Amino acid sequence: MVGVGAKAETRRIARARGSIRMQAATLRLIREGTAKKGDVLGVARLAAIQAAKRTADLIPLAHPLALTRVGAEFEADAVQCGITLTVTVETLGRTGVEMEALTAVSVGLLTIYDMCKAVDRGMRIEGVLLLEKKGGKSGHYLRAC
Repeated sequence: MVGVGAKAETRRIARARGSIRMQAATLRLIREGTAKKGDVLGVARLAAIQAAKRTADLIPLAHPLALTRVGAEFEADAVQCGITLTVTVETLGRTGVEMEALTAVSVGLLTIYDMCKAVDRGMRIEGVLLLEKKGGKSGHYLRAC
């Protein structure tokens, strides 16, 4: 791991986003709460939060961090037949939380896939990316598009 002991503690925030596309019938099951495995978005929210907290266990050189906030928000899009997940992660520390936000989005979307794969194996996860990063020596990054 990279040494971060000499860095100053600052408030650090990262936002990441990704989407999962599916059949219209699958989206309807999720929105109506009638999927056989239960509350798909509720479980996916918990999975995203847990993934952010466990990122250092999954990414070999990531630092274990004490997170101060993890927020996971879903937006269903009937036109695109999909769900977009945006995760915001915050900490007060010496290293950023970009990996925590990206991991949370990935695991949250994988959880949706897992909970709905019996009815729609053709779902696809796409566009997982960092939207914004604040704090630390490198400053503020905001994705242009």
